[in-house]
Amino acid sequence: MKTTDTHNDIKEVNLAYLMLAQSLLRADREAAIFKLGVSEEVADILESLTPGQILKMASADMLLMRFRFDDALLIDLLANHERERGVGHIHAAILAAGKPVESVS
Repeated sequence: MKTTDTHNDIKEVNLAYLMLAQSLLRADREAAIFKLGVSEEVADILESLTPGQILKMASADMLLMRFRFDDALLIDLLANHERERGVGHIHAAILAAGKPVESVS
């Protein structure tokens, strides 16, 4: 994969993430804060971004979002394809809720 392809892929993911974040926040702010794993402060910033600001941020050469999980148990619960999948996803949501949210430092 070429560097320009990678940059374009990152740009697309960033744009999709920022648009999704705004949409979620405008539809149901509290649920969006939980789903996105962000603080009230970050939610305020994301919600107030103009289309131009979103495009500018999306063109960054780094991913703007990151995985909320950093432990094997949470990854295993989300990736588990057994019959009890619903229970695993509920357990994963509980574990993710206990993780600190992203904030502006």
